Parts: sequence; structure tokens; C-alpha cells
Amino acid sequence: MGYEILGTRHEPTFGLDTFGDVENGPDGQPVSQAEAIRQVVAEGVLADQVGLDYFGVGEHHRAEMAVSSPDVVLAAVAGQTERIRLGTAVTVLSSDDPVRVYERFATLDAVSRGRAEVTLGRGSFTESFPLFGYSLDDYEALFAEKLDLFTHLQKEKPVDWSGTVRPALEGAQAFPVTESGSLPAWVGVGGTPQSVVRAAAYGLPLVMAVIGGSPERFTPLADLYRRALKEAGHQELPISMHSPGHIAETDELAMAQHFPHHQAAFAKIGAERGWGPMSRADYDVMAGPRGALFVGSPETVARKIAWAVRTLGLSRFQLKYSVGALPHEQRLNSIRLYGEQVVPRVKELLKD
Repeated sequence: MGYEILGTRHEPTFGLDTFGDVENGPDGQPVSQAEAIRQVVAEGVLADQVGLDYFGVGEHHRAEMAVSSPDVVLAAVAGQTERIRLGTAVTVLSSDDPVRVYERFATLDAVSRGRAEVTLGRGSFTESFPLFGYSLDDYEALFAEKLDLFTHLQKEKPVDWSGTVRPALEGAQAFPVTESGSLPAWVGVGGTPQSVVRAAAYGLPLVMAVIGGSPERFTPLADLYRRALKEAGHQELPISMHSPGHIAETDELAMAQHFPHHQAAFAKIGAERGWGPMSRADYDVMAGPRGALFVGSPETVARKIAWAVRTLGLSRFQLKYSVGALPHEQRLNSIRLYGEQVVPRVKELLKD
């Protein structure tokens, strides 16, 4: 399925992820969601210009995260780029139809000349379930069955399939088909062993969302995935890591820019989920040498990424560079520093 072009443990690739977070304008009020989407397109174009390998756009259905249709946004990026791979972070497969997901991203693959992929997940946000008429009581079954159907569609042949969450298919096929013969797909996980084993059973590469604690605590999951791949008779496949971060000229500036927006976003989501408030001390630990936040100067972030790549045996690292109302101009600067300084430095460090 072409996973050899997505990175290896020996030659990792480097990408960016965004949820289309809505910044505040000069008047202190959020810009329009339309403007936020146009900003995402500009950021994706810049990512290609500075030599990055991947640009991922997450699906959400919230006021502060503007992108609900990543494939449409990515198609706009595709029309202005030449090389960068385009995918998601993540697509909420549970509340979508696998046939339509396959067809939309196969279309993106066509307009981007073979640069499309998709990361499939259950979604840590649940707004899409009531929006599209699904019950959270079916949370597990929806993803398990729809992922199974998606893997049948990847063969790009007529499909016979039946389950409990959608009508059966008899000799049905998704169109268009891709020129490569299959659409690359990853499974995004948040730390559940069952999800890791399921990805391995289907022979799908893995994206681990490391947004809290330390990347080190995901080492057992990476090892479990590799064992499960071997037991299922699959070759070794890529593992990627998605983590939040921000890059500026100095550590102090990067944290000063990033902290208030990260804290505010955490407070909003935390209020919905019953989390306690984040203190500056909590943030400093997360932004420290072994925490999940990749925030700092190019040298600081490069050293931390190199450590994470080695620790987990990563094939790709995806920096979630946008957060809350972090200004567009600061995001653009972070992307430039990541592509022009951080990634070359990581590659140097990994040679040692």
C-alpha cells in the first residue's frame, strides 16, 4: 500500500498537524471560521515550501476549531503545493461512512497526484455523534465495524460486507480508484492497548497521540504494536507520533507565546471533561526535556524530537503547531523554524 514512502525507523519523516484553531483578531475577538480556514491553507503551502513531509488537518465540529471537512481544505492545499503529503489528524470514522471517506480521499489523491492519506480514529471529541445521528452507546462498535469495512475498500475491488452499524454491501465498490491501487491509511490511537492491537491486526500503520505525560510511557504500546504485527504475519510498519508544540527564536519567547493559549484551550476542554486547571508549573513540566509539549527554540525542540524518535522508534513525527488563539503570524514563524532549522538539526542528531 505504499507505506515505504511514509518513512522508516532509520529515515523518519516530519510533519505538521492542525485543527484549524481560530485566532483572535486585532480587536481581541475571534476571526471568522472562514478566515481561519484560509489561514490553514496558507500554513499548508508554507509547510511545503520549507521542505516538510506531511501536513495533517483534523476534523472537528466546534466553534473554536474551524475545519469540519479536512479533505476539502487539503484539496485547496494540494492545488498550491508540489511535494508534501496530505492527510488528517484525524478523520472521525465512527460518525462517517467508510465508503464516502474512501471516495473523498481517493479524490484528494487524484487532485494531489498521489499525495493523499488518511488517519482514522474514534475521535476524542464527540460532537459529531449527535450531529450525524449516532449514539455514544455504540462508540466502540461503530469504529470497529467501520474500520473493518474501510480495510475491505482499500482493496479497490467489489466488496461483500455486513455489520450492525450500517446497511450491508453486496458487490459494491468505492470510486474513484487510486492510481497506486490503494489509499494509505493510518490508525490514530490515544493510548489504548486494544486499539494498538487492532491496528496491527489489520496491517495499518499507527499514529500515537502523545498530548500528556511523557512520550516514554508510550514505549510499551509501540513494543506491543510491533509484537502484534509480527504475530499477525505483517511486516514492520511505520509508527508516528502527534504531539503539541511551538517554536520561536528562544525558549523563553516560545513559552511566553504558547502558554496562555495552551492554558486557555486546556481550560475550555477541561471544563467540559472535569479536568482541573493547568498551572504554569504543570506546563513547565510538560514543556521540559521529557514532557509531551515540544516548545522552545529550534535547538531545544530538535533535541527533544530526536530523543522521542529514538525512544519510540518513530518513522514520523507530527508537530501539532496550532493551539487556541495562537496568532497566525506566530504559527507561520513556527512552521518556518521547524522546516528550516529544526528538521535539519534532528537529522544531524540522529546520525550521531
